[in-house]
Amino acid sequence: MLFSMSSSEASGTIVQWIEYASLFIEILAVVIILGAVVLSTIKYVTVAFRPQPARDRGYQEYKHTLGKALLLGLEILVAADVIRTVALEPTLQNVAALGLLVVVRTFLSWSLLVEMEGRWPWQPKKVDQVVSSE
Repeated sequence: MLFSMSSSEASGTIVQWIEYASLFIEILAVVIILGAVVLSTIKYVTVAFRPQPARDRGYQEYKHTLGKALLLGLEILVAADVIRTVALEPTLQNVAALGLLVVVRTFLSWSLLVEMEGRWPWQPKKVDQVVSSE
């Protein structure tokens, strides 16, 4: 079917598929973040009425789960932006905007990692973090 089209029709179809793929990836990121927020909140609310030590652990787990989902969502959103910019509109202005988005999202990712693990990404994991993450 693609071979029977003219080159402009074929390139228009390919561009459309790339746009759909980019949109699908963005929706996937939103679903991951939203799903994690809903499921983690439900789980946290069930733990919130337990004794204090369980509540504290539940809160830490809640923060950690939300942070991981946000990190994953940010990474997937960057992938969608890269696809859209590189494949669809590789102008200097769009590449510069993509660079700025990547810098902002990288800063957000680092901030989330510091909040979740108490260390910068380039610092080695603490011994108790290595044991507890397995």
